[in-house]
Amino acid sequence: MLTLSRESLVALDSLPRWHAGHKNQKDHRKSQGTWKMKFKTMLVVTVATTLLAACGGGGGGDSVASSSLPTSPVVNVGPPVSTLAGAGTTGFVDGVGVAAKFYSPQGVAVDSKGNVFVADGGTIRKITPAGVVSIFAGSTRGFADGVGTDAKFAGPSDVAVDSSDNVFVADDDAIRKITPAGVVSTFAGTGTSGYVDGVGVNARFSGPQGLAVDRSGNVFVADRFNGAIRKITPAGVVSTLAGSNQNGFVNGVGAAAIFSSPFDVAVDSSGNVFVADIGNSVIRKITPAGVVSTFAGAVTATTGFANGSGTAASFSSPASVAVDSSDNVFVADTSNHAIRKITPAGIVSTIAGTGTSGYVDGVGVNARFKSPYGIAVDSSGNVFVADTFNYAIRTITP
Repeated sequence: MLTLSRESLVALDSLPRWHAGHKNQKDHRKSQGTWKMKFKTMLVVTVATTLLAACGGGGGGDSVASSSLPTSPVVNVGPPVSTLAGAGTTGFVDGVGVAAKFYSPQGVAVDSKGNVFVADGGTIRKITPAGVVSIFAGSTRGFADGVGTDAKFAGPSDVAVDSSDNVFVADDDAIRKITPAGVVSTFAGTGTSGYVDGVGVNARFSGPQGLAVDRSGNVFVADRFNGAIRKITPAGVVSTLAGSNQNGFVNGVGAAAIFSSPFDVAVDSSGNVFVADIGNSVIRKITPAGVVSTFAGAVTATTGFANGSGTAASFSSPASVAVDSSDNVFVADTSNHAIRKITPAGIVSTIAGTGTSGYVDGVGVNARFKSPYGIAVDSSGNVFVADTFNYAIRTITP
């Protein structure tokens, strides 16, 4: 079993990480800063060579200059990748398209009108379909309910949108809610870490990292440092769907299952919850009854980058998942700098990126990402990627 160390996870200002010097969660939360992850790189190269030879009399031969040999370009396989907003450099500037700048874009979500919401630093940014970037809510870091920029967030890491276009935010140790009018309230938790099921502010979380909302308005939370997947009903009742405040890798039912830093969640049309289990570099599946299994990837001594079926495939620190209308699961395979796709049958393929980091728009494997940390899919099948260390929001069109 592979258990990924905290040191191998990228930690942004809003994403502190644990290390051995931290005696408890309180010490961990005091440790902030900018961290870098070592990334494995893999290169996919297609080379074709045609050898030409001409034989002459007396054993002599005519040489062929290398410039006359045909070349084989990289085949354009996959959907086109473009940049919706951001320009490859960090900053915090509202504007249109590449004129805008992001500080540390992580989670992304899309509403019914095609607006993209981004958890960026201490704010929630909004990008219209035309690429106009503005601040939707938040300003300086803190913890305060309010309207628009009067509200404060401590460290938003992910966003999710319900059928009424309310935006839910994983914020430090609480789940916040923003109405379409920009009114921010605290939906569950208080900003104080813990592990308690309950109603609204009586519940406790510890580093909730990822969010998803199902068709009935239930909110699912990847409660990272509690190693659990939590469920919040529309009435604010918090319960534990799976996991039990342990770190490891065990399939099972409910509290008998164990995760390693669950980072994000997504829900399909049948109510199955998919988990980006970043510490184990696998994608887990939880049925509505709480039965946990491994959907794709395998826990081995090393991470990898392989397409295939189910456990024959491999990932490297997958940080985010999203589900489309056909129940395909899209994965931000962070340390492989790629976007992967898993069919409902469990077949894994790579739709963009190759395992090599960079910043290139292009088609499929010709595109490059740098540690993508967030992913979302709209009703038309467009995939939006928070390309974190390129400080940009990318679009993959179907």
